[in-house]
Amino acid sequence: MKHLTIALAIAASASLATPAGQGQPSVPDVPFDGNVEFLKPPPDVYFGEVAGVAVNSKGHVFVFSRGGTVGPAFGAAAAQLFEFDRTGTFVREIGKGMYAMSYAHSVKIDRDDNIWLVDKGSDMIVKLTPAGRVAMVFGRKKEASDETAVPWTRPTPPRAPVDGQFRQPTDVTWDPQGNIFISDGYINSRVAKFSRDGDWVKSWGEKGTKDGEFDTPHSIASDAAGSIYVADRGNRRIQVFDADGKHLRSMSVDVAAPPDAKPAIGNRPAPDVTGTQAPGAPWAICITPGPNQVLFMSDAYPGRIYKMTLDGKVLGVLGKSGKQPKQFGWIHQIACPSASELYVAELLTWRVQKLTLK
Repeated sequence: MKHLTIALAIAASASLATPAGQGQPSVPDVPFDGNVEFLKPPPDVYFGEVAGVAVNSKGHVFVFSRGGTVGPAFGAAAAQLFEFDRTGTFVREIGKGMYAMSYAHSVKIDRDDNIWLVDKGSDMIVKLTPAGRVAMVFGRKKEASDETAVPWTRPTPPRAPVDGQFRQPTDVTWDPQGNIFISDGYINSRVAKFSRDGDWVKSWGEKGTKDGEFDTPHSIASDAAGSIYVADRGNRRIQVFDADGKHLRSMSVDVAAPPDAKPAIGNRPAPDVTGTQAPGAPWAICITPGPNQVLFMSDAYPGRIYKMTLDGKVLGVLGKSGKQPKQFGWIHQIACPSASELYVAELLTWRVQKLTLK
């Protein structure tokens, strides 16, 4: 199996990331603008933690937010889906009161403008038509009448996965044939595959560090050739597979955090930290459309976006942690309708930021 590690270091006195030992060109800071006021909710509509953002073929922006909470503080139904037009004007709320709306994790739009919701709290994935009606349902949440209807625990060794059932799923994507791939997720450590008609096909992966194993597969995307990219966050890498789950390669981004880097929240991670808060641990990935595709990836610390080729070469970096425009508070999902226009969903700042790359 091919492993690809991009080893880069950032000099304290420069704004460029310099590769270590590879002889590659310097990796620049990508100039960009950040608009935090692009979306215009009505006066009585508020975002909570914005977990997901997606854009359809008309340029409409869909926001999946952990807001509208109902219930006790630690058992709330926290998921709202809003649609805005290409100018940022509010269009509608979709799915209010829907059974699966429990704890928002990601939203995606397929090539037919269907809306897909991935809900970590209900363990469900729901396909909605462009009109907002339920078209397909995957998974099943625990029944409220069941005394065991509590959050999933994480025993060691992990429970065996069950076909068609999810335990805190995270994201969804499709190949050119319309097959459906779901990253599943915080409790299970696998990718589930369904046919375009919604029939179960297979799954691959388990908890671990080897090729094809995962530690919190947190985001998933596909390229024009049908390869499946999985943000293996806990293992600080992106793994790439074919549509049958054959491991093709792994990519790791090794761009050292600047000396003055600060976390968006909490103490500064130790230099040898691993897992979720490690520099380069992929929280969100997005692949642009078109013949010349690029990949964008975010991490929590130092809180940047990395622009990459599909084979893992880092082309540039954007931003840092913070609360101001052009700064980020835990980017949880990226929508990339083009290589020059990104929308990022931020958990800690309760916002969607529109980025225009120069």
